[in-house]
Amino acid sequence: MTSKDYLSQEEIDALLKQANQESDSAPAEPTVDDVLSPLEQDALGEIGNITFGSAATALSTLLNKKVDITTPKVSVITRAQFEAEFPKPHVAIHVEYVDGFEGMNSLVIKTRDAQVIADLMLGGEGNPANEELNEIHISAVQEAMNQMMGSSATSMSTIFNRFVNISPPGIDILNMTSGHGLGSLPEADPLIKISFRLTIGDLIDSTIMQLLTVKFSKEMVHSLISGSTTESASLEAAATAAPPAPSVSAPPMSAAAPEVPAPAYQQPPAAEYGQPSAPYGYPPQGQPYTEPHHYGTAPGRNLNVQPVQFANLGNPPFGQVEENNLNLLMDIPLKVTVELGRTQRQIRDILELSQGSIIELDKLAGEPVDILVNNKLIAKGEVVVIDENFGVRVTDIVSQWDRIQKLQ
Repeated sequence: MTSKDYLSQEEIDALLKQANQESDSAPAEPTVDDVLSPLEQDALGEIGNITFGSAATALSTLLNKKVDITTPKVSVITRAQFEAEFPKPHVAIHVEYVDGFEGMNSLVIKTRDAQVIADLMLGGEGNPANEELNEIHISAVQEAMNQMMGSSATSMSTIFNRFVNISPPGIDILNMTSGHGLGSLPEADPLIKISFRLTIGDLIDSTIMQLLTVKFSKEMVHSLISGSTTESASLEAAATAAPPAPSVSAPPMSAAAPEVPAPAYQQPPAAEYGQPSAPYGYPPQGQPYTEPHHYGTAPGRNLNVQPVQFANLGNPPFGQVEENNLNLLMDIPLKVTVELGRTQRQIRDILELSQGSIIELDKLAGEPVDILVNNKLIAKGEVVVIDENFGVRVTDIVSQWDRIQKLQ
């Protein structure tokens, strides 16, 4: 190997300098401080805290479980970071603001969390099998997100003092490997990511992410800050325009104050029962009519002020009122249903039904059937045959306490 095969020191320095220049010219990943000021970050976090607090309450009512959402964390995410942020398939839900704001709000949750929510929505215990989400599960999650985002929009209406309305939520499976579901995320780059810690009882302890465009985030923050500033400025202007309060001091003792005659007040005789009373604003019969007092009239005016007398209307007997009120309800029709039993089947099982198929119910043979009035359980009974018709013999009446509990 000759000296020609080696690089000179000048060539080595030139290559190193070129490499350093290329590394310096590579764009750095943006941070949240590059796109939002500290004030905007705090305001955006407070908006998310209030709106998702309301959404957590709606989800708790829907699932009948304790739902907690912690204080949000505001950060920035680029599309180049999606694959690292969502290595496994996630569920992406998006809504469009149709009134109050213009923009898209996207939520991303883990697939397992969506399965638990769907199972609770369908009456399960929150321990579903680890399988792909079917159409029923997706519809259940979509309804849960609809309730959450509806409550969030209501809270935004209160915060921004304007009507805020959203479109029905769309749901999709976000799979970065295949590129499926990216349409559920805003197209801008970078995006504002607001992360919440979501806990549902002892079933879910995970993270739910809200993705917004920088433009939409700044618009909300500007509306919040400018609204508060405008209100403060109007209050300050009103305080400045108001004249100073005059100082009140007691008059000198030597000053002779004019005597003001006290108004002549005469107690009218009590009206007897059944005696017709005078119209409203007029004195009782036999009393002189005086012009009513008007504010701003000269002081010292002798006025005859008298209380209004009303005739005793009397009250009908209590039993008669109760009977009349009950009679109003006697002709209302009610739907009585006798339920033999229930079961739950998947769509594929329903589609496979044919003549001769047997569906097993949740009732044992000989067990009393449920008697429902307007779909509310009130009694239990046994099925009988009357001539050629079916009937039901009432064997047990549900207690009043149980009926009240089922109405709630």
